Amino acid sequence: MNNILQLKGQFHKRRNTQSFGPVNLPKDAKVSAKHVNELRKQLEGVKKYWESTPVIKGALVSAHYQRIVPKSNRLQFLLGEKGKHPNDAIRGAKFVDELSAGNHMRKKHVFTYFVSLDTLQKTINYLEKCEEVIKRFYNNEISDIDTENMNKGQYDDSIMKKNPFLKTVVDVFFVERFQIDRAPKEAKESSIVTIYKTGVETIELLSKLGIEMINAKMINETTLRLDKGEIEILHNNAPYLIAMQVRDFSKVVIDDLEQTEEENTITIDSPQSEPTVGVIDTQFDERVYFHEWVEYHRKVDDIIELGSEDYFHGTSVSSIIVDGPRFNPKLEDGCGRFKVRHFGVATAGGFSSFTILKLIRDIVASNRDIKVWNLSLGSAMEINPNFISPEAAELDRIQCEYDVIFVVAGTNRGPKNSESIKIGAPADSLNSIVVNSVDFDGKPASYTRIGPVLSFFYKPDICYYGGDKSERITVCEPLGMAKVCGTSFAAPWITRKMAYLIHIVGLSREVAKALIIDSAAGWNRQDGIKYSMGYGIVPKNIQDIIHSTDDEIRFIMNGTIDEYETYTYNIPVPQDMNAYPFFAKATLAYFPSCDRDQGVDYTSTEMDLHFGRIMEKNGKATIKAIDYNKQAEEGIQKIYEEYARKLYRKWDNVKHISEALKDNARPRKVYGSGMWGISIKTKERLLPRAGRGLQFGLVITLKEMNGINRIDEFIKLCMLKGWLVTSIDIQNQIDVYSKAEEEIEFE
Repeated sequence: MNNILQLKGQFHKRRNTQSFGPVNLPKDAKVSAKHVNELRKQLEGVKKYWESTPVIKGALVSAHYQRIVPKSNRLQFLLGEKGKHPNDAIRGAKFVDELSAGNHMRKKHVFTYFVSLDTLQKTINYLEKCEEVIKRFYNNEISDIDTENMNKGQYDDSIMKKNPFLKTVVDVFFVERFQIDRAPKEAKESSIVTIYKTGVETIELLSKLGIEMINAKMINETTLRLDKGEIEILHNNAPYLIAMQVRDFSKVVIDDLEQTEEENTITIDSPQSEPTVGVIDTQFDERVYFHEWVEYHRKVDDIIELGSEDYFHGTSVSSIIVDGPRFNPKLEDGCGRFKVRHFGVATAGGFSSFTILKLIRDIVASNRDIKVWNLSLGSAMEINPNFISPEAAELDRIQCEYDVIFVVAGTNRGPKNSESIKIGAPADSLNSIVVNSVDFDGKPASYTRIGPVLSFFYKPDICYYGGDKSERITVCEPLGMAKVCGTSFAAPWITRKMAYLIHIVGLSREVAKALIIDSAAGWNRQDGIKYSMGYGIVPKNIQDIIHSTDDEIRFIMNGTIDEYETYTYNIPVPQDMNAYPFFAKATLAYFPSCDRDQGVDYTSTEMDLHFGRIMEKNGKATIKAIDYNKQAEEGIQKIYEEYARKLYRKWDNVKHISEALKDNARPRKVYGSGMWGISIKTKERLLPRAGRGLQFGLVITLKEMNGINRIDEFIKLCMLKGWLVTSIDIQNQIDVYSKAEEEIEFE
């Protein structure tokens, strides 16, 4: 087997030099005076409502678009506050499924804006003038040809100046209608509610409605816990304020347990310098044989009386992380043992999302030495297609702020659920690694739940062996050994692997996550329309993750985003008879900041990956991407947002691109420079340059078509081109880690 290589060298940076051209309607587009008139009347109705309902200092208005739109096709002019872009007024985003003009169901974007009444009136005035111009000068309908002629000087500005008119027409084209959206009545019990940001403080706003708040109920400035009576008041008096709502008390789906056996006498050595993993779960029983390896902290209120059932789940999870391979020899992973710092935050019966949200941040902030956290608690309720759960959003924020990673169980379907159901919170966390379960035949387990998240994001990320009724996982519980199955017992095996990669091998969390996903995908990725297995099953043994086969060259790279484009055009791939005899694949992972208030447009930063051969086109060097990605290429017709997301995973924080293995494949043509290149183009949803300084991890694999080992040739070529090449020798890494953990005694 070949060692993985680490390439270090200079990535080049480039600012975005592309400038926006003149404002025009899209090709073949038309806007009618009738449509402008309809939008104006809708906004007049919205304004009249808010003038008679002065609960907030302004107006909430939802713009329903014709399709899923990119940032550039959102409102660019209408609803813009003085001196600000309309994007600054967005308070939420969601998808709705509606009939299109061709009578087909189509997913469409809906954005909710908060603006002043003056801005609303100003927008109405623009629409009124725009309608008059179209009626008088364009026979009730304006086309893309007309807007092109305007930019050539053919325009009568007696009614409306050219620039605001063109911007109004383009905005009108993409918007289907304006209206006030109201949240449907859902939960009738305690709920976690997020209200739209308006010009009034949340406590003051709710007190106007008769809901007295105390700070203890607040999660952040707009998210809070309300009881049944308060929910009723809010729905009856101001349903337009509710951006998101989920029930607070989540029932834990208990994993399937088989009869418990008497524990044989088992001993274990005392812990030494092994890495420590964090576990957030139900309680831990300190009577088990491996108790010396676990530092236990009870985090439920002392007034809660704990029963024996409250210790089963948490103790079982920690037993796998500490010593799982001992009683599951088929799952021997070569990772050794790990110490655990176990935080008991829940009981077997369920948990309050509000309480968990408060606890997790404090736990992580107080234990900064822990880099990998296992969270095998999950809700029985399905995720919402239009917003991230509060628990997942908090995990995503924590991972951005504290440079940690969570491994999260994909949640289980209960025995009474015969139909396929969506995963439950917090398995919708995008920055976490979400793990589903397969049986020992490699098929989705009988209790499997599915993604996607927000109608788009691939979740789960991967899957692993969690047992099923035919063959289960063995764990240690308070009463002895037990046979179990569930995603709760698949996730800890991945936690072990992540801890090994980060602590022992010394990889960044970005590279470690990319490597786990890349190893699961292999050359036959499993992600697809079923959303049950993620990218595939992670190999059992860590050696199969940190090595590649003899006919493969696998190398990793780290980097930081400082400008619009981060690139290198200097990767020398070995040639044979002036051709590249390789298949290629690449996996990119990063941890973007996320904004739950943005609904379906949740991730704030997009990294657009291009990887392939360098060729010359129109006098410029360009990358011929292995997945034919042409996003952001100059001179290329724009790709619809809907297809960019589907084909190139736009806005997803994991990018995996791969060529298919073919028996009759021919070696790839060598272009002029004889080099391959990587380009990562970065886009921001909200604030420009907000994602600067963001780290990324990249794993690239080249597979020789004829089974020849060309890794030595690749190393020499890379060194010739100035790359610092390090072969990751695991024994050497173990020695380095052990030496670093030694306690030095000074005489």
